[in-house]
Amino acid sequence: MSLEAHYKNLYKESIEKISNDDYQIDDLIHSPSDNRFGITLLARPSKKVKDNIQKFLSKLEIIEPEQYYYANSDIHITVMSIISCYDGFRLKDIALSEYIKHVNDSLINDPNIEIKFKGVTASPSCIMIQGFMNNESLNKIRNKLRDNFKNSTLEQSIDKRYSIQTAHATVVRFTKKLNEKSDFLKLIEDYKDHDFGSFKIKTLELVYNDWYQKEKHVKKLFNFNI
Repeated sequence: MSLEAHYKNLYKESIEKISNDDYQIDDLIHSPSDNRFGITLLARPSKKVKDNIQKFLSKLEIIEPEQYYYANSDIHITVMSIISCYDGFRLKDIALSEYIKHVNDSLINDPNIEIKFKGVTASPSCIMIQGFMNNESLNKIRNKLRDNFKNSTLEQSIDKRYSIQTAHATVVRFTKKLNEKSDFLKLIEDYKDHDFGSFKIKTLELVYNDWYQKEKHVKKLFNFNI
């Protein structure tokens, strides 16, 4: 299945569920007792692209002000969740230098990765911006990460939740009942094919993070120039 078809199927299924009130409200997003942490390799869109996303989010927020909208500092593309967030994970319990080495060994020469953020998709718990890759470099890096970490003795949980193959960015999470559901979904439909812009990925970040990649909780561990 093509990436475009995957996003379209996800949109259709999820919007139908949201329309029928079959969506998931996140009760932990504002909880001070949420201690789920992990390690992620991620990429960040350009400021211009993130500013374009904020114009969309500001319109959604007028309609549904009580939902959770991602700040520019938190918008990202997950390249690989190396250790998925769980309660009790501590950075001091791992050999960070080994993780850096394995990521570095997974990079490829001249990847020339460009992402086009075009259109919106959804899941029963969130709204996402669709990302389209100009080549297979990102997935080649992901496959090398899978091989290198799974053949190691390091703690990792790659592909335990799902096998990531997309380049989307989550930008809204449901934290309350949708009070203006029809208007909210209409605006999402209006942006279903909206062009938010393109950007080249020149840096990958290895970070220690909470479940939502909130800037106040994220600790940058290493930057990889690609």
